[in-house]
Amino acid sequence: MTEVKAVEIKAKLIPIYIMGKKYEVPETLTIMKAIEYAGYQYIRGCGCRGGVCGACSTVYRKPGSYKIMSGLACQTVVEPEMYLTQIPFYPAIRSTYTFEKLTGKPEEVFDLYHELFRCVACNACSKVCPMDVEVMDYIAALKRGDIKAAAEISFDCIQCGLCASRCMGELPQYHIAQLARRINGRYLTPQAEHLKTMVANIEAGRYQESLTGLKVMDINMLKETYTAREMEPATGGEDWIPKENIGL
Repeated sequence: MTEVKAVEIKAKLIPIYIMGKKYEVPETLTIMKAIEYAGYQYIRGCGCRGGVCGACSTVYRKPGSYKIMSGLACQTVVEPEMYLTQIPFYPAIRSTYTFEKLTGKPEEVFDLYHELFRCVACNACSKVCPMDVEVMDYIAALKRGDIKAAAEISFDCIQCGLCASRCMGELPQYHIAQLARRINGRYLTPQAEHLKTMVANIEAGRYQESLTGLKVMDINMLKETYTAREMEPATGGEDWIPKENIGL
């Protein structure tokens, strides 16, 4: 982050400490907005601003408390005398592998992340997760060799790295979970037949004429075409199909 001129906002101000320096900021702001109000410009550690990308991991302490708290800067509201700093990247090592050479066996995960078995089931990882992912549970599933369960439990992981920051076993949980989801999607989940059909249609050039027509339309014609398109009705049910596919 680089420091720039602060913007004046009339509201009740409270003191917070950003990377050790004291600032007065409006009490209703999130940490992210407070940092910007204090005069910093984000060049790293800011993405979606909606609790999805995991780029704005923040650690902080409250006055009179020995506990280290954590959260996402875009979700957490500032409190008086809060001491905070951001960790947009936590230095957890990600194993290097050629994905195409994997076969989906649990032993491959064990070989790539042998530190998996250093987990002592303290559950600090789950407690720190801003998305309420049961991190310890998916680690336990992987230790049992259940990659599919680990992929499903870790589905909401946003790769912020806060779990690794609190792990006494020093596991890079979020990297391990990412590998589990990739293996599950590639090797353990049956391929959808409709996806195969769509890929075949694209390769055969079925939509090329329509795409070419869209490219030459002006903005008004594009809006008109979009508004007039056939849409699946809210009450259509699972058996609904477009009119052009009836009889196929």
